[in-house]
Amino acid sequence: MNALQFGSFYALIALGYTLVYGVLRLINFAHGDIFMVGAYIAYFVAVLLLGGEGMSGLGLSPGLTLAITVPATMILTSLVGVALERTMYRPLRRKGADRLYVVITALMAGLMLENGNLALLGASRKSFPELLQKVIWTFGSVSVTNLKVIVIVAALLVFVLLEFIVTKTKIGMAMRGISYDKFAIPLMGIPLDTIIVFTFILGSSMAGLAGILFAMSYPILEPYMGALIGWKAFIAAVVGGIGDIRGAIVGGFLLGFIEIGVVAVFPSTLRDLFAFSVLLGILWLKPTGLFGVAKTTKI
Repeated sequence: MNALQFGSFYALIALGYTLVYGVLRLINFAHGDIFMVGAYIAYFVAVLLLGGEGMSGLGLSPGLTLAITVPATMILTSLVGVALERTMYRPLRRKGADRLYVVITALMAGLMLENGNLALLGASRKSFPELLQKVIWTFGSVSVTNLKVIVIVAALLVFVLLEFIVTKTKIGMAMRGISYDKFAIPLMGIPLDTIIVFTFILGSSMAGLAGILFAMSYPILEPYMGALIGWKAFIAAVVGGIGDIRGAIVGGFLLGFIEIGVVAVFPSTLRDLFAFSVLLGILWLKPTGLFGVAKTTKI
């Protein structure tokens, strides 16, 4: 269950990497920090509605606060992703900048989010308020909390929703079309910028959802919390086959199982070494990832 929970966090963040790469062939390295921003947005929304941390809130009940905080966090976090696309990625794309410069810009955007948070809010950690009454269910010798189940179910529901959007809707067809040929799509009357903005809305809202679920599970927030988990989610997306939604889910859960499995047998200090060694072995055997397909170019 611990592996499924951690894998759910990795999968939700990896979905954002996969969606943006699938449409733009851009690795949005700021995505882990968008996850961090989502967690902080959830914190401030919850405190505003609930009260606490020396701030006077509206005094709503924890259940109602949670019901409002989840969609509000996803919407506000998606606006952060759209702002990055409009101010940083779109100007470079329109000028025909090389992909390397866009990647460097994405790295810079992530550092700006981290250090901007540090400058505005300081280095002190924030304690996320408790919005959900903890319930422990016991099945034989296995105990699991309701929050852990919610995290896992949320990741699976998001996967089903995104798979439906990408494969069964017109806007999903347009997203897939852009990934094949972004120059021909505008000639067919499809607004390129609109589809790209929608992609960033989807990816960033998933990061926001992961942020609030992570903050509820591990209620200590700090400005650099998105750096390591963002890199791990990116590696999970690559192992699964970046650009493929199934790959993001499988890669995230695979990384979660490897990490928890290592900690169960070996000292926790060896977790990342063993986990990344196994993932490196998978990429050595299948460089395109588990669900990735090698790209061919017709001449």
